[in-house]
Amino acid sequence: MTGSSLPRMIVKRLLISVLVLLVVSLLVFGATLLLPGDPARAILGQQATPERVAALSEQLGLDAPAPQRYLEWLGGILTGDLGFSAATQGPVADLLAGRLVASGLLLVLTALVSTPIALALGAWAAVRRGSRTDSALSGSSLVLAALPEFVIGVLLVVLLATSVFQVLPSVTLARPGEPVWSRPEQLVLPVVTLALVVIPYVVRMTRATLSETLDAGFVEMAQLKGLPERTVLVRHAVPHTIGPVAQVLALQLAWLAGGVVVVEFLFRYPGIGQALIDAVSNRDVQVVQAITMIIAAFYVLVNLAADVAGMLADPRIRHSTSGGGA
Repeated sequence: MTGSSLPRMIVKRLLISVLVLLVVSLLVFGATLLLPGDPARAILGQQATPERVAALSEQLGLDAPAPQRYLEWLGGILTGDLGFSAATQGPVADLLAGRLVASGLLLVLTALVSTPIALALGAWAAVRRGSRTDSALSGSSLVLAALPEFVIGVLLVVLLATSVFQVLPSVTLARPGEPVWSRPEQLVLPVVTLALVVIPYVVRMTRATLSETLDAGFVEMAQLKGLPERTVLVRHAVPHTIGPVAQVLALQLAWLAGGVVVVEFLFRYPGIGQALIDAVSNRDVQVVQAITMIIAAFYVLVNLAADVAGMLADPRIRHSTSGGGA
């Protein structure tokens, strides 16, 4: 493997990501074409005259051939023009700006809470394989992994917001236009719900990968040399587990972009998930297209970052790159 292999691999992953997003854009645009209803009539209302509907269709380019409409829509996506909402009759970008910030805050808080907890629990279970601690963590993660996010959310509402303790709000209390972080208590249940969905998978993957690494020959050799257990774990075992664990962690964090839809609906959280549900109900095609592409782009970018992090952390790739040849 030559020293230039790592940049080539990164460029290859980047090109694949661009291709995936292009395919997703084709699927999203094609699917919205199959939706019933006329976007122009949805904007003007059912009482609009055929002449007004025809004029608006011409203004929006809805009477153009589908390939031309797709290219114009894709060009708008690339330049930040997401079109106009049929519900608000305003720019989609203005509609989603605040909601993207709210959902982004939810995802960042979930990642900050779940990542260190999951990695620590997974490593602890791997180091204590076969112990009661390992069995308890494995059993708990298996049970949590089997529960859908809405079940976990409902259980938390029952436990902490209604019947038992009543210490947290069961739904978002922020008024329209008020930042969600102005009332931190309303973020607790959505964040905990999403974290409890992500943590079990990362715990199980971290345990499995680290356990396999601890049984490898190079780790046993380091132990035979008399190195402290912490040194063996940090310098020899952990670097070889970062790649696979990063992949699973990225998949789970990327899943949050889709799973947040259910959680936001459950807690009436004013993010893109709630906006997507409202847009589907109102047949607001431009909003559905924009949110779907945003979620897809987030998913692809997170996986791309995980691929790059895994390659940079892989000692074999790193050493071959720094060595200049093999």
